[in-house]
Amino acid sequence: MSRFALSDGPIDGAALERSLQSRAAGAVVSFAGWVRDHNDGRAVRALTYQAYAPLAASEGNAIMDEARQRFDVLDARCVHRIGDLMLGDCAVWVGASAAHRDVAFAACRWIIDEIKQRVPIWKNEHYADGESGWLHPDDRSRG
Repeated sequence: MSRFALSDGPIDGAALERSLQSRAAGAVVSFAGWVRDHNDGRAVRALTYQAYAPLAASEGNAIMDEARQRFDVLDARCVHRIGDLMLGDCAVWVGASAAHRDVAFAACRWIIDEIKQRVPIWKNEHYADGESGWLHPDDRSRG
């Protein structure tokens, strides 16, 4: 199983979390990013994510490998949605398992930050006023 994946369907965070559980794991930490109804003072009604899939998969898996080397994690996973998402949809899920919670928390935080910085995934926000706008890569840390 690939540790990083793009998905055009709903993310099953509970199943992903179960995939990280083991007898050696004292902690499983996860992060789920959801589509919210606002950004920068504007009402948001939906999002569209696009990705350059071959590079996204390669870079995403490289991040997961780096996390396993950088932190003493037992395992880690990330799934990022692509396509059209509505308010309340899960857009990204990250999880890490480790013997101790501090490591799992640190790895999970590092992974989501690296995914947002390095993986070629672009977000188009659809606003309540009918306009839409692609967020510039420099703006991605806010989303």
